Order: sequence, then C-alpha cells, then structure tokens
Amino acid sequence: MSQEQPRRPQQDEDPIRYGDVFNVSGDLASKSIAPEDANLMQSAETMVFGQTQKGGVAAAMQSAATLNERAGIVGHRDATDATAQGVTVTETQVPGARIITEKVAGQIVGQSVQPSPGAVGLTAGTVQNVITIGEALEAAAHTAGNKPVDQSDAAAIQAAEVRATGSNVIIPGGLAATAQSAASCNATENRDEDKVKLTDILTGASANLAADKVVTRADAEGVASAELRNSPNLSMYSGGVAETIIAAARFNENDI
Repeated sequence: MSQEQPRRPQQDEDPIRYGDVFNVSGDLASKSIAPEDANLMQSAETMVFGQTQKGGVAAAMQSAATLNERAGIVGHRDATDATAQGVTVTETQVPGARIITEKVAGQIVGQSVQPSPGAVGLTAGTVQNVITIGEALEAAAHTAGNKPVDQSDAAAIQAAEVRATGSNVIIPGGLAATAQSAASCNATENRDEDKVKLTDILTGASANLAADKVVTRADAEGVASAELRNSPNLSMYSGGVAETIIAAARFNENDI
C-alpha cells in the first residue's frame, strides 16, 4: 500500500496528520505525525526487516514528522497518544512469501508481500514461489480477522471463489455462501462482539475451496471491484480481502 508524499506545512496551516498520509479513519486520522511516532515505527521495521524500508511507512512518517517539527507544530521529543495504543510490524507466512502488515493504534498504515527469507529463486527445473487465491484469503484472516463480515466482504469473497474455481455457481456451504450468510446475520446484530468475523470464514480457506489458482492482476481487479461496489463508503478495507489479494497479485507478478 503506497503512501502519499507528505506536504510541507506552513506556520498558519494545519499539521500533517495521519489521515493526510495513510488510509486511516477515526481519531488516528486527525493526529499529527510526531518524531517519536516515526522513531517507534523505525524500530519496529528494523526488528522485522533488519533495517528501515526505503520509501516505506517509517520513512513517510519521518518525512512528515520532520516537516511538522520544522514548522514548529511538534517538538523533537513529541509523540502522539496514538502510539500508546501500539506501533507494530507483523508478518504472516504463506508458501514462499510473507505478508508484512504495519499498524498504528490498531489501524493498517502499510502492507506488502515479500519473498520468505531463504526462499528458492526461479531457476531451470524449480517451481516458482507464488501465492494462490486460497492462500491470500487465509492471509486476510490474519491481517483483518477481527473485522465483522459485511456485504462488501461477502462480495469480495464470492468474487475470489468464482475466480479460484472458474465457476459462477455458488457452492452450498462454500466460502461465498458462508460469507453471505454471515453478512446477513451480522446486519441484524447490534454488538460487534456477537458478529461473525472474517477469521471465522477465511481460516483454512484453501481447504474450503473446490479449486484454487495463482492470483493474477485480473483476479485482484475483479475482487477489488466487487468489494468497492458493495462498500457503503466506496473504499477497500485496509488489510481486508481485496487489499490482500492485490498484494498477492503484485508479489506474483514480480516472481513470474
């Protein structure tokens, strides 16, 4: 997930906020990016990657924080209270690759797919490391597992199942049918804790698909379109089904 280039604030302008750089919402979107926020993300990236990623989340945060500091909006040792809720970089393993998810205050600010350390490269007679639709759906169970299933998720899962199996027929008891049922039930529930979550539907997704295939750009576009059409705010959920399928497609393109 790419980040916007931080703009330079002026003395009489608002600071660069998380919502200006990342696809986040709620209180986090209104928080100014501060130097200690960036330092925490740099430390988290270093623990997973071994170094800060060029052009990554930490770099974008550092750039924004530096501009905010130069404009006198934040101090050199300032941190937002959002960081008290956690700054994390985690990885989800799939065959031949790992999905890296970066979060601030529980919201995803970056996601990428990288080859697993020590993964075998493509040479004559070897099998490529690629991600299937089922594996990408399983990864979404980790990156957005606590999200209650809604119609946009059900539509994205249905699109993914159709592309994996090559059939437009909704399989009774399959992923799409289960997701649609969950979305309908969730619409009548008032409390999130009583709703069916993505992890309940997508854990072990590969085994629950009648067939599976390697994720392509066309698959990603189809799934993203389905999720967007059924989203009340016409946006993809950060780290959700569509974004994870897109990340898998990008990885596969680079590996082929």
